[in-house]
Amino acid sequence: MSNLDTFRKQTGDWLEANCPARMRTPSKRSEGVYGGRNAVFPNEDAKIWMERMVEKRWTAPEWAPEYGGAGLSPEEAKILVQEMDRLQCRKPITGHGFWMLGPALLEYGTEAQKLEHLPKIARGEIRWCQGYSEPGSGSDLASLRCKAEDKGDHFIVNGQKSWTSDGDKADWIFCLVRTNSDGKKQEGITFVLFDMESPGVSTRAVPLITGDAHFCDTFLDNVKVPKENIVGEIHKGWSVAKALLVHERKMMSELERNMPKGKYSVVEYAQHYLALDENGKVKDSSMRNRITEFLMENKTVGLAQKRAFEEGMAGVLDMRVTSIFKYVGTENKKVKDELIIDMMGVAGAGWDNEQFSDDEYYRAYEWMSGKALTIAGGSSEVQLNLVSKRSLGLPEQ
Repeated sequence: MSNLDTFRKQTGDWLEANCPARMRTPSKRSEGVYGGRNAVFPNEDAKIWMERMVEKRWTAPEWAPEYGGAGLSPEEAKILVQEMDRLQCRKPITGHGFWMLGPALLEYGTEAQKLEHLPKIARGEIRWCQGYSEPGSGSDLASLRCKAEDKGDHFIVNGQKSWTSDGDKADWIFCLVRTNSDGKKQEGITFVLFDMESPGVSTRAVPLITGDAHFCDTFLDNVKVPKENIVGEIHKGWSVAKALLVHERKMMSELERNMPKGKYSVVEYAQHYLALDENGKVKDSSMRNRITEFLMENKTVGLAQKRAFEEGMAGVLDMRVTSIFKYVGTENKKVKDELIIDMMGVAGAGWDNEQFSDDEYYRAYEWMSGKALTIAGGSSEVQLNLVSKRSLGLPEQ
């Protein structure tokens, strides 16, 4: 038995023995665990599961032990994910610290910043939010105007950020601010970190079509930010921002694996809600074609992601593919949600748990909330522009 086979066996055995049964069931969005100073758990088993994974250092398995991780190799980390998927284990904890800030700090942070922030992320002691977009500076992020005035050993920050996911629940924020207005707009941006409880920080929730309010407007009024909280170099934050977006888009390209699962597969939804012929096939030929096209596309995306992983293992991965996968992943999810809603007919309009099943309510919710994913992290249109310019070398129009 190879070392990886032994690791797989030991990992599966440990998960089987330590993951509570309730943490092996499909979860709703509201049941996610994000940690932080005011951590909320949907139930006691969720808390137990997070604590066990923290003790095992498998919340951030590839990070070095001094940063709160287990120091696993990429191959071992992949096996851990596969074994968790096999046993249907929920993620013990998630959030912007794991997806985005952590990888950015590993690349650009000082040793002091890594030792200060990464172990807290891995242990679920801190919850982060992202301060990127502003009114009028979304897709054209480099035009941001949130100003940081140099006061010697600190900045004074004034401005507004938009679409701050869970900003009203986060402990700290990683934020892009303008420290220089001369020259190219990308060259006057600095990447900073600060506590959301700092004087002058306030948030206002933004209601969505689903009735949720995950996003916030964040207002910064004379907020003091120490210069030791600069990540990377002053005026050079655009490089850090771009690197972080690569990790965000990678996360979003894997949405289907990271998100709560529906009650049925696409084929099972068809069998449950559509009329079938005597051979058990969907009678409607146009719907059969749509289902087949989706399954083929989904298989293709999976193979492409597998190829990218193998290229990464060989050290030849081109990170430009993250824009491709971000576009394909979020658009593919949108197609899936629309397909299932169409198959469900009237049941797909469920917005009342008394008249519709929990799953029918969930599918309607996913259909509405999924639209935002083609905008978050860079809209589909922006991703297509990036692919055409950077990957295909096409001329700008």
